[in-house]
Formats: sequence, structure tokens, C-alpha cells
Amino acid sequence: MIEFLKESTFGVNDVVTTAWRVLKRQYFKILGLCLLMFVIFNLSGILAMYIGGFNIGLSILMMLIFIAAYFGFQLTLFKFVLRVLDKPDEDVYVKDSFPTTRQILRFLLATFYFVLCILVVYGLIILVILPFAYVRIPMDILTQVATSLGVLGIIFTWIRISFFPFFIIDRNCSPFKSIRLSMAITRGNFTKLLMLLMLLAICQALYLKIYSEQDLISAAMINLVNSLLIIPLSSVAIAVAYRQMMNEYHGEEDPGLMGNII
Repeated sequence: MIEFLKESTFGVNDVVTTAWRVLKRQYFKILGLCLLMFVIFNLSGILAMYIGGFNIGLSILMMLIFIAAYFGFQLTLFKFVLRVLDKPDEDVYVKDSFPTTRQILRFLLATFYFVLCILVVYGLIILVILPFAYVRIPMDILTQVATSLGVLGIIFTWIRISFFPFFIIDRNCSPFKSIRLSMAITRGNFTKLLMLLMLLAICQALYLKIYSEQDLISAAMINLVNSLLIIPLSSVAIAVAYRQMMNEYHGEEDPGLMGNII
């Protein structure tokens, strides 16, 4: 299975075209899920600040509830898009796309592994750079190099393992196996995925640039477009890319433990 997934590929243009077609057909359902995630994210921060002054334990409990709710709706969105792709001629309902409690727990555990992988990669980069601190290299240059390499390492790791949620909701894989399969399916597709993410990130980068220049009206307009179009399209595009890479697979072979991952 791993070797097969490494050979799978997709076209960036085809992904964006398909994602746009799916978004037009299911716009209000997809937008509704995105808005729910937006409300949960912002409401959690407000309540955490308000409740934290009275009871730390209650604040932590509410934070855990909001985390589970936020990721639950994120998995629902991904599962809904996959169902739309798999059943183009049928009516697909959001209520039939909710993940199970087991899938949510697996996702949370896989997310922990996800963060741990990023920290390990960043730590390894620091260890490689650290010996250069004892030679005559200006500290500011060394810091810039370490930061740049760290950012590149994080981006590379994030792209390689970011498809793990789909294996959990689509194939009911365990957390560790879902990360292994994500690394397998993205090998050979890294450049295309990077191009896809850069294309979808242009509007967000434009918003941050304009906002930093205090052009609040223009920033608000771009943020509106970002919230109503770019974020929903990004979520759909990632799901489409996953489905296109997986459509060529027809077996059920177990990927094994550590072989052929990287």
C-alpha cells in the first residue's frame, strides 16, 4: 500500500477546478460548517478569559470541550466533502457526516503526534546549527539561519503529515498509522501540495499585508472574501487532493510499522 501511495499524484488545476465545482454545489452547507468553527474558536477564547478569573479548573474543562467541538466540526467538514465527491448524483446531508467519538479521540491523539513530530524536527535543526555557535559566526546571522531552516522544516513536516485526519475518518485508521499513510501519500506530491497551499494562501497574505499598513477598510473587505470564499475553498481543495490521490488505490494491504515511510 505504501509503495502504491507514493506513486499516486494529482493535478493542481484539476484539484482547484473540482473544489470550486463542489463548493458551488454545497456552498451554504460548507460555509455553515466553517462559520461554526469560526464561532467556536473565538467564543472559546472569550470564555476562557472570562471564566479563568473565577475557576481555573472550569476554564480548562471548557477549553477541552471547545477543542473537541472545533475538531469535531472540522472532521465533519472533511467527511462531508468526501461524501459529496463519492456520491456526486445523490443528496448528501451534514447530519450523516458527523465523526464518531472514537474518530475524534483518534484525531486528538494523532494531533498530539503531529505537534510532537514538528517539535522533533525543529529540535533536530537546532542541534545541527548549535555547533556553529562555537565558531566565529555572528550570532545574528546564526539566528537568522536557524530560524529560516526551522520554518522550512516545519512547513515540510506539516505538509507531509497533514493528511492524517482523512485516513481516520475515511479508513478508520489508528493515529500512528494515519500519520504513516499521510507521509506515504504526500511523497512525490510535495511540490504540488506546496503550490496548492501557496495559491490558497495568497489572499490571507494580502490581508495581513494590508492590515499591517493600517488600511482597515481594504483589510476588512479582503478578510470578508477570505472568510466567505478562500477558507471554504481551501478545506474543499485539501479533501479533493486527498480523494484524487487515493482513488487509484484498490487494496487493503497494511503499511507495516516503519518501512518505506520517508
